[in-house]
Amino acid sequence: MQVNDLKNELASIVKDLKTRVEFEKTFGIDVISLSTQNKREKPSITITHEKDLPEGLPPQTKPFNKKTFTINNKENKVKLLEELKNEMLVCHKCPLSKTRTNLVFGVGNPMANLMFVGEAPGRDEDLQGEPFVGRAGQLLTKIIEAIGMKRSDVYIANILKCRPPGNRNPLPDEIALCMPALIKQIEIIQPKVLCALGTFAAQTLLNTKASIGSLRGKFHDYKGIPTMATFHPAYLLRNPNEKGKVWEDMKKVRDFLKELLNN
Repeated sequence: MQVNDLKNELASIVKDLKTRVEFEKTFGIDVISLSTQNKREKPSITITHEKDLPEGLPPQTKPFNKKTFTINNKENKVKLLEELKNEMLVCHKCPLSKTRTNLVFGVGNPMANLMFVGEAPGRDEDLQGEPFVGRAGQLLTKIIEAIGMKRSDVYIANILKCRPPGNRNPLPDEIALCMPALIKQIEIIQPKVLCALGTFAAQTLLNTKASIGSLRGKFHDYKGIPTMATFHPAYLLRNPNEKGKVWEDMKKVRDFLKELLNN
């Protein structure tokens, strides 16, 4: 290697390291984890095959015709999302529609490359009608910023569009009845990567009973879309020592998107 090439390589490494330190400071990581892996290598991806939805679920859980939503125009995506939201506003398929304050449909960029899927709205989300606006939402915003993006760059939605009373866990019937709306959202947005936040989002999207601890850290497959499962921000508020694991997951998402968009 020539001297000038070596200098350029070293300068590039220093620049990458400075960027990494800033990312990790933003996320709140005090200890920088070092890896011997060359950052320029293509991220390794483990794809687990998607399974069919379980037998016996209500017919509403069947995915909608993808051809209806194969659209790349932002204006049309906005229109389709608005139509879907209006459908959800008059949805009374489960009792949650009677106890909610507001429908919490979804928010963000309809042309997003990255889409986050959470569990269900909490108290703050129910009051404001927007997902992830409470303390967990503020942490999610920091996580998004830590990988060099803004909240307005991504799309954020939940499995359930209505708050379960007392923030209890979603019931299987509620998930089955609400899942078609999320399927339509994903088909309209057409993200390059999905990020499932927490147990219910990961298990529902990946159709598995595996724990979030065993699912996180690698890419899975949801209908051909690489899907990273990681801990829910609310879990991190209760277990701050686990932030480092989520940071590792989000770096993989960041690097995968960067590699994908640069090719």
